[in-house]
Amino acid sequence: MKHRYGMNAAAVEGKLVDIVVQDRAGNARAVKAEPGMSLMEVIRDNAFDELMALCGGSCSCATCHVYIQPAFLAALPPMSELENDLLDGGDRRDEGSRLACQIPITPALDGLRVVIASDD
Repeated sequence: MKHRYGMNAAAVEGKLVDIVVQDRAGNARAVKAEPGMSLMEVIRDNAFDELMALCGGSCSCATCHVYIQPAFLAALPPMSELENDLLDGGDRRDEGSRLACQIPITPALDGLRVVIASDD
């Protein structure tokens, strides 16, 4: 079985990635993430209600805006023009801004700490 990002589930089975998610109030919680899922799916499936993800991962709304630690930015796929445009539409963008729906979980993200961006 292949996940959304084309990773073979059998090849990554049992190799969960540790990620710490910080909510808007500053509370952090460690979660386990399965390679092949998107970061948005991991955050949503772990009941972080602040991450709206209204478009369900189709990169059309920017309601899954997160901040990625600088040390992990090189481990991410390049930002698409569409993602860049959506992030430009808000006033909370910084150098670590990404849309969680566009970040595939890979073993290279083990230890990532991600912060859910404010929506105000």
